[in-house]
Order: sequence, then structure tokens, then C-alpha cells
Amino acid sequence: MDFKALTKLQSAALIVFVVIAAVGGSIAFSLWNASQPSPENIRIGICADLDNTIGKGIWRAAILAAEEVNAEGGVLGRNLTIVAADDDGEGSQDVAVMTSALVRLITVDKADFVISNVLSPQGFFPEVDICRENNKIMFTTGATLDEFPQRVLDDYENYKYFFKLFGANTTSIATGLLDDVATVAKYGGFTKVALLYQDVSTFEQTAAILESSFPSRGLEIVFSGSIPVTSTDFTSYFAAVEASGAEIVVPLIFTRASVPFVKEWYDRESPFVVVGVLSGCGDPEFWDATGGKCEYVSIRGPPFVAGYNLTDRSMQTREVYLERWGTPIPTAYATAAYDGVRCILPDAIKRAGTTETQAVIKILETIDAATSLARHFVFTKAHDFMIGVAGSASPPEEYLLFGVLQWQANKTFVTVVPEGLMEDSGAKYMFPPWQGPWAINLTP
Repeated sequence: MDFKALTKLQSAALIVFVVIAAVGGSIAFSLWNASQPSPENIRIGICADLDNTIGKGIWRAAILAAEEVNAEGGVLGRNLTIVAADDDGEGSQDVAVMTSALVRLITVDKADFVISNVLSPQGFFPEVDICRENNKIMFTTGATLDEFPQRVLDDYENYKYFFKLFGANTTSIATGLLDDVATVAKYGGFTKVALLYQDVSTFEQTAAILESSFPSRGLEIVFSGSIPVTSTDFTSYFAAVEASGAEIVVPLIFTRASVPFVKEWYDRESPFVVVGVLSGCGDPEFWDATGGKCEYVSIRGPPFVAGYNLTDRSMQTREVYLERWGTPIPTAYATAAYDGVRCILPDAIKRAGTTETQAVIKILETIDAATSLARHFVFTKAHDFMIGVAGSASPPEEYLLFGVLQWQANKTFVTVVPEGLMEDSGAKYMFPPWQGPWAINLTP
């Protein structure tokens, strides 16, 4: 075929046509692209007892954190959405109910990641199995047995899906309480200790460690008693402890039985101080729940709970939670959930460049995030969280730190151990006003 050269007029017309076509196509593509749905949100499932303080706090904290992340543009251009299922974990401890809640979150609510407050081994192992089978990462705020993170070391491929945001393991609880009780004993010149613990695996293991370790600190175990987890009447236990001559009682209670426990101690004016683990005692509402009878009671927990500004984020987290929900952030469990959704998971997803589970796992294993509870939140090789330990290479306040927090007059909650933080916050340990083996004028 014989082609003739284009005239200047024809060339100009062709150029105009090409430009119009290109621009039109671009406009058409833009209009088409704008009409497409935005990428699906990243869905985070909360599996907890939503009727109780801890579970409700975790859920509210996660919602707040997601709202803040979304206000800043989300993660990889996607917003976070919080979905929740009530597992009745603090109530019946029914494994079928707990696992059904988790399955519903993954299969019906399409959760990409899960935060669970699972407490018992009966619930933990089935939940990890469910997450592994569905290729989901499960963060926990309550799994405390040493066996849980140990499984990551022993069987990495099956348990790498588990990461702990909060809930010190048995050995850490025991080691920390050993130091804490010894410090409080020094404040009062005490030597006699009693243990009262609920009959659950974590506390039975903790009590065994304490029983064998307290003598090395010059402390004598004069009573050790196991309490049925369903018990709410402590009359006989207090009578036995008083008869033993104990000067310090170390309770290990993870249920709402902590309220009648504290009331019984106060009403009897029992001649010993209380330092231990009492579920909900760090909640600002605990004062009202006990009618103020928690005054002088001490628990082990993060100084954040007592208002100590360990990190740059601490004060901000308390303020935004109060503004959003009209109540102070209730527990360290809730704070850990907030940190997980606000700081840890978004950082990991951004660095991985994807929400793909295996990629995010690898990044989480290298995470070093500034959170409300820790200047450096770091996961160990066992996917537990790093705890600040006095005498270690790094200052203890660099990692998630625990201490002794005491309720005092007018609903104040202060840090009384470590001594350095107590002095820094201008607090002092207070003894009950009734008759006891303490010197009334003694101050630490």
C-alpha cells in the first residue's frame, strides 16, 4: 500500500486527537478509580470478658487506639476496625465459650489479628491452635504460665503466632514479689510471711517458688494456704493467718474475690499488711467497690497504674482515655491493649509493608517501641515481653517495669517500691492505723 506523507494540518489534527484521547482516558481512569471501594480495613478482634472491668477496659482501649491511628491516616492507607466477642473468661472459664468467641471473631467478623485475655492453659492452647490453623497472630494480655512462652522456644512453628503484651509469667511474678515483699518487710522490720493463693496453676507455681525462696531473704513462711477459686468468704483463712503470727500476707487472687478479701481484712483490722496480686485492685473503681477499705493495701503492678510517668506516652494515654470514656484507664491490661493497637502492631505492619502474617511475625520479633508502659517495649525470643530487672545490663526502667503500688487516703494510689521511684514521686509507705506489729512512727 502506498502511504502519502501527512500534511502539517493533518499532523496537527492527529496530535490534538492523541492528547484529547490521553486526557480523556486519564479522566476516565480517575473517575473509575474514585468509584472503587477503598482497601478493606484492618480488623482487630478483641476476645475477652466484656462484662467485667478488665475485658471492658481492653475493648475500650483498643477502640481509642484505633481511632487515633485512623485519624493519623491509618496503616498502609487502611483504617483499623475493632471487633469484639465476649468469652466470659473472668466468669465461667468455660473453654467452649472462649474458643467459640475466638472462632466467631476470625470466621464471621473476619479479624486479621486477635487480642485475647486468655488466662488458663485450658483456654490458651486451643486458642493458639485456632489462630495457627487460620494463620492469625494472637496477642495476649493475661497468659502468665511459664509454659506458654516456653512453647515458642520448644515448638516455634506451631507457637510463633503467640505474642504477649502483658501478664508477667510465673517466674517473673515470683521473682518480683520476692524483692517487693522483702523491701516492704524492711520498711516495717517484719520477718514472718503468709501466703494465700487461689488454686490455679499460675499461683500454685508462684507460691511454690516463694515458699522455697523467702528464707534466703531472712523471711519465714508461717502459713501457706490454697483457696478455691470460687470462694468469696475468707473468714477462716484470716483466722488461721492471724493465729500464725504473720506480719505480711501475700495474696494471689485473679478474680473479683479480691473485693471481699480486702473488706474482710479491713473490717477485722487484721494485724498484718497486705502485699500481693489482687485482681482489679489497680482499677480506679476499686476504691468505691471496697468502700475505701482498700486503703493501705499494696499490689504488684506497673508504676504507670499509680500515675508515674515512666515514659513520654504515659500521661498522654491517661488523658486521652479519660477524655474519650469519661473514666480513668482501669488496668494495665487495658493499657497494654492500647499500646498494642496504637504503637506495636501499626509499627510492625508498616515496617513489614504488609499485613501478611508470617511477614508481620518476623518484624514483631525485632520490635522496639516506645509505649505507655515501657520506654522500650521488646519481645523476647519466647515472644514474652522484656521486664526491667534491677542489676541487669540496662536500667530497669528501660523496659516494662513492675513495683509495689499502695492505696492511700483520698483515693490516692502511689508507688512505694522501688524505693527510688517512691522517693522520686514524693510518696512514702503507710501502715494501717490499728494495732499491729509495726512501729507507728516508722517511715521508710
